[in-house]
Amino acid sequence: TPCLFIINYYYYYFPDIGTERYTFNFTIRDSPTYFINVQSWGREEYIRSLSESFRVGDCVTIQNPLIQSKEAEREEKFNPVTPSGYKLLLSENHSVVKTSSCYDTDTRLLSLLHLPVKNPQDYYSLGDIVANGQSLHGRVLNLLAAVMAVGEPKYFMTSDKRKGQRCEVKLYDETERSFPILCWDNESIQLAQSWIPQETVIFASDVRINFDKFRNCMTATVISKTIITTNPETAEANVLFSFIKETAQAGALPSPVKELANETINLEAVVDVYTVEQLKEKALQSEGKLEPLHGIIYGYISTLDIDETTACLESSNTCTFCSDVPPEARATFASFDILVDVTDHTGTLHSCYLSDCVAEETLGCTVTSSPNWRSGLKVNLLSCKLADPVEASQSFLGRDWNYS
Repeated sequence: TPCLFIINYYYYYFPDIGTERYTFNFTIRDSPTYFINVQSWGREEYIRSLSESFRVGDCVTIQNPLIQSKEAEREEKFNPVTPSGYKLLLSENHSVVKTSSCYDTDTRLLSLLHLPVKNPQDYYSLGDIVANGQSLHGRVLNLLAAVMAVGEPKYFMTSDKRKGQRCEVKLYDETERSFPILCWDNESIQLAQSWIPQETVIFASDVRINFDKFRNCMTATVISKTIITTNPETAEANVLFSFIKETAQAGALPSPVKELANETINLEAVVDVYTVEQLKEKALQSEGKLEPLHGIIYGYISTLDIDETTACLESSNTCTFCSDVPPEARATFASFDILVDVTDHTGTLHSCYLSDCVAEETLGCTVTSSPNWRSGLKVNLLSCKLADPVEASQSFLGRDWNYS
């Protein structure tokens, strides 16, 4: 199979019964109309080597693949929907994938990099998603949007002790100023890191839409079906490019750094000490419009609401064959809602969220945050450690604890 380029890329690992199975799926394209899914199973060494030999956008030559009819209903549930009735299977012993410089000899392939695989008019605006709200929860659809800001990758440990990562990107368009899309796999995270905020436009086909209870907003997630076209060359994208240029010239958008301020909090820079009473006073004075406030409280956890906490296991972009794999072998990560009360000598903060890596360090178990949204003063614990008694005492010396 000569001169193809990669448009989708997904890598899986399964601790199978008695053995370890690895699989690597990707999608190739050689014309505006035709693209096909490729799948390879094998030993860890082979799959890792193959998956690291190219990236999305690279041109490859595939030798001796096995051509097999696909089971569309089953396979396209987790893989990109392709116009072909077939798929390619790679054998460790017989098939060869080579990267090549096809773009040097075939400029048609280069133009395909900026051509969406779906109808360029078939997409939801961000405003439409927000307006439809929870009725779109769980739906898979297409997006056309500009990149507002790209967050740094964050790392965590899965329930089966494997390392995972996530990256959040903020999107915008003419209808919505800020909309989050989450990337969980290495390839989409690397791709996102190459995007230039307030300059790049993406067409993302088949992203999953969810309602985030924690943030009380709609979000999008890159899944194994998703194919992202960066800076698409379509009439619809050109309109969005013009909008980007106009808003940038008018200075109507916040800086990418400010947009991600709540995503990247430097704990070393948090030095202000507050009491519980001071925080409550600030919340009352703000009349519900309190900007994010970061500080230190010297107190103790007076309530650890474990009994009422709901553990939620979510499959992380499961692959085509997950129906054949027992649930305990699937790639999952744990998410917990942990509510704690924090008390000091002036009062108690009720229903604070202990989550993500802070909960991991405090409780010694793997959790990620998905707490239920509640109105009123919302507190997230960014760090929870034993205080130095001397340091805590010194912080209170000379302070006036009488409030009027």
